[in-house]
Amino acid sequence: MACDKQTMKMISVRGYPRCAAIAVLCAALLAPPAFAAKTSVKKNPDTGLQTWTLEDEGISIELIQLLPDFVRAIYSKHDFPKSEVEAIASYCMFGTVLKNTSQQQMSYRVADWRYIGDDGVERPVKTKTEWIEQWRRAGVNFSWTLLPDSGDFGVGDWQQGFTSIKLPRNSAFDLVITWKLDGVKHVGRFGKLRCAPDSVD
Repeated sequence: MACDKQTMKMISVRGYPRCAAIAVLCAALLAPPAFAAKTSVKKNPDTGLQTWTLEDEGISIELIQLLPDFVRAIYSKHDFPKSEVEAIASYCMFGTVLKNTSQQQMSYRVADWRYIGDDGVERPVKTKTEWIEQWRRAGVNFSWTLLPDSGDFGVGDWQQGFTSIKLPRNSAFDLVITWKLDGVKHVGRFGKLRCAPDSVD
């Protein structure tokens, strides 16, 4: 619809010239839809353990429940003191696979992530660096298994490792994650995650 000078003078909509209002409306209608985040949940038929996958703008994150005994076995194998094995096994642990699904540069920082338990309080996720510092104080020189503190991903890049949440077995919580695409911050949320039980039948 063309706007001539007479229309511009005579008519306005809520203080805006009608042409301007029409232009804004057309831009909104023609703009591509915002990316709709999607969370899916799968259950392993053999173990009953669950996996959550969040697909949001430019990112895919998979969280896989890990049993405490599985965590104990990994760190015991690497000669951790029993106290440190039990310390990390007491956390709610997830295997994590993080992928860049965009055509842009993607980055993340675990220090920016927050989990929210039943009390509604946001708490930071313990980082790999924090674990390594704890282990070094205990005389352990080890840096594998955990999701790196941060990452800068090109197109198609991915990363994996453990994510640790300080909650008891079977606790329910939400996880708020942040990432950047070409320097622009994005926020996503896993809802109704659940820590693994002590064991499976």
